[in-house]
Amino acid sequence: MGGFSDAVIDIGHGLAKRAAREQGGILSGENPAHFDTANPIRVWVIQLIIIIFMTQLLATILGKIKQPRVIAEVIGGVILGPTVMGRIPNFSKSIFPPESLPYLSLVATIGLVLFMFVIALELDVSVVKRNAKASMAISAAGMLLPFGVGVGVAVPIYHEFIDPNKASFGHFLLFVGVAISITAFPVLCRILTELRLLDTNVGVTVLSAGVGNDVVGWVLLALTVALVNAGSGLTALWILLTAVGWTIFLLLPVKWGFRWLANRTGCLESGQPNPLMMTVTLVLVFVSAFFTDVIGVHAIFGGFIAGLVIPRDNGFAISLLEKIEDLVSILFLPLYFTLSGLKTNLGLLNDGTAWGYTIVIIVVAFFGKFTGCAVVARFMGFNTRESGAIGMLMSCKGLVELIVLNVGLSAGILDTRVFSMFVVMAVVLTFITSPLTILIYPESVRSHSGTGRHAGPAEGETEKRRRGHSDASSPISLMTHFTIILNKVEHLPAVMTLTQFLQPPLLSAATPKPLSSTDGSDEKEKIDSPTAELPSLPNATAPALSDGTPRVHIDALRLIELTERTSAVMKVSAADELMQRDTLISVLRTFGHLNRIPVTSALSVVPRDAFASSVTSHARETDADLVVVPWSSAPSAIDEQPASGITPQNPFDAIFGGRSAAVDKATSVFYSQFIRRVFVESPADVALFIDRGLSPLETSATYGQHIFLPFFGGPDDRLALAFVVQLCVHPAVSATVVRMKKTEGLEETDTRLTTDVKAEQVAAALAANNMTVHSMGPDTVYPQHNTQNRLQSETADNLIWTQMTSSSNAQSPAIRGALSRITFVEESSHTPLTVVLQRSKEEYETASSSNKALLVVTGRGRRMAAESHTDELRGIIAGLDSSAIGGEVRRTVGDVATAFVATGAKASLFVLQASENVGDD
Repeated sequence: MGGFSDAVIDIGHGLAKRAAREQGGILSGENPAHFDTANPIRVWVIQLIIIIFMTQLLATILGKIKQPRVIAEVIGGVILGPTVMGRIPNFSKSIFPPESLPYLSLVATIGLVLFMFVIALELDVSVVKRNAKASMAISAAGMLLPFGVGVGVAVPIYHEFIDPNKASFGHFLLFVGVAISITAFPVLCRILTELRLLDTNVGVTVLSAGVGNDVVGWVLLALTVALVNAGSGLTALWILLTAVGWTIFLLLPVKWGFRWLANRTGCLESGQPNPLMMTVTLVLVFVSAFFTDVIGVHAIFGGFIAGLVIPRDNGFAISLLEKIEDLVSILFLPLYFTLSGLKTNLGLLNDGTAWGYTIVIIVVAFFGKFTGCAVVARFMGFNTRESGAIGMLMSCKGLVELIVLNVGLSAGILDTRVFSMFVVMAVVLTFITSPLTILIYPESVRSHSGTGRHAGPAEGETEKRRRGHSDASSPISLMTHFTIILNKVEHLPAVMTLTQFLQPPLLSAATPKPLSSTDGSDEKEKIDSPTAELPSLPNATAPALSDGTPRVHIDALRLIELTERTSAVMKVSAADELMQRDTLISVLRTFGHLNRIPVTSALSVVPRDAFASSVTSHARETDADLVVVPWSSAPSAIDEQPASGITPQNPFDAIFGGRSAAVDKATSVFYSQFIRRVFVESPADVALFIDRGLSPLETSATYGQHIFLPFFGGPDDRLALAFVVQLCVHPAVSATVVRMKKTEGLEETDTRLTTDVKAEQVAAALAANNMTVHSMGPDTVYPQHNTQNRLQSETADNLIWTQMTSSSNAQSPAIRGALSRITFVEESSHTPLTVVLQRSKEEYETASSSNKALLVVTGRGRRMAAESHTDELRGIIAGLDSSAIGGEVRRTVGDVATAFVATGAKASLFVLQASENVGDD
């Protein structure tokens, strides 16, 4: 009978000996660290806390160098074992007394069974079809060559270290061959995901080959265990046939019944398991583990087969996995690897012979796998770097290797010394996988297949498009390709609002005419048909509208955080299906379809700190004109409503210490840092859309949009002015553009100076509020430009202002129509921010009376700004409750937008920054 069943029986015997005892605990002088079979939970909790602390500490340290979590778990177990901590007098006896190990082993085995269930959930046999020929050839070579060289190296190891009376020569050869040839599929998935290789030909091929390698490896291991546990060849045959019969029983009638029940309960349709399905699943896992254990095969195989039963339709397997994976990965697995570490004693490798064979095992395991996979990959058409990366990734060991080694140790095939030698091999090969893969196959040479992405325009077209809005000597150029970032469902209102106003209504400049039987009626029918599939347009060079306005193209990038959870890895491997089911992308596609706006989409599952680099890479690959990052903050369902009036939602409430600060501060600070990184790294122009949203009173009465743009000068403001003109091409959009010039001191002609910010407040602000930076995030501080560059920038400001205010210069009817809906005003003041804030209040009243929402568009002004507003901004903030205001907002949106945010302007904000390659003029 297997170890799982033996552990249950041993613990049952221990519990049967319990007797009534004093309940005073530590108050009665009892030592909580003393193990007592009548109350084993105390020592178990102490062990658990120590193990989890050690694992988390090492995982945090090793994660900085891109090492998978399994390395921390294995090394943590070795440190807590006899190799390191065990050498401290009485440490092992006090923390891990021998009589407590059965309890620890039972919990660890339960966790291992569940982990094998998780591994089976990860396996998607359909991925093999993506590159079947190459993956099958690489998988076969990755098994046969390492198996052969493993058997070869096993011969001298057996004669040198193994007692023939305890382990059969044939069993040892078979086991070592399996141990060296197997690939750790779970660790491989995580490495592929963290290195962003899953959307490359290398990643797809390795993933497919890993599936086949994993399945064959587990079958061979099950065969090995069956042979070891059998007393004769006939018994081994019966064990094998029973295991095959159980597998067929689970994969046919049980799988059909499970699917029927999931359909019957509606779980498969919703993609979410209910309590009944969770109960059935867990019972199935442990019944299968029990059966395989009692027939002489390890319990882990039962858990693995049970995982193959679960249907993967509609994300059901991912949802089920999300409900159990944290318990398995955080609680159970560290216990198992600590037990493995307690069995590992590197002190036994105390001579040159042992270390010599250890090095031989490492070299044979690595080069056997690397050579077999890399050579076959080269013959299958991969280049040298890709072949090397495939061989490197397939040599990964990790979790599965440790499980195999522990099975061999418990079966008596390995002794402690040989077990320790193979543990060193597993740790070394797993440790070197990520660094060597990056070295062999860096980002610069990778070819991404991509999902939902379209080809960009030609290089000349891209350059012309990028420079059109910022070159004052050229006619006004409209942007056509917008990359919009989707991160939360709260971003959808802002995205849909912007999308609608970017594209003017079809035939807006002409009166609708009846269809004619000639003159391209088929083409017109395609445009007017409600079933026209415009979202599938291949690129941004879409047909122009009737007035010559080019059709815009929306490219949505959906960002999903990649965590250490297995479900996140499964989401990456199933990105195509996930993108089809994603609510945010589906809503935006439908919205674009209804408004006849081409929408393409892409999905990126990356770690949180890689969001900005993912946006940058996507913008570069798609040649975006403008990257739009929405920022909104939906109120919590339990937020208290204000006593009176309507308070607009402010995304910066958390940073300012507003009413949502307790919940949203960490999120807002992270998101502001993410936005600043996009501003710094993006090769395209960037816009931050801070959506205030519509209040209940505005929702039913607001039909258009009025824009207010304070123009101070500089590349960002020039971009903002060009963008406002583009928005005003839509007939429902109007705008007021105020060009502000800062003067020296008070002037009698300054009629707009109000008493909102008095001189004494400015003086107090200089002393009391210095816009202290409290964040550790990067700041977007740009180098100072010389006088010549500034003069060129001022000249460009004057030229574009003249161009915009002289509508006769506009050649396009659409541009002439847009300029007719814009009011241009020039004003001067020594407190321009104050004037702008006052003017925005007037614009809000005017817009409200016309049933329009107000949008304030500003340049970010962090690079080559025409004016510095630092002192005036300090004064404005000093007049507010500035106790919680730091520099986070200012560094993110710039001085002008900060003034609007700080004073609670009743308007959404659109903050633009021109890309550096076009901003210097």
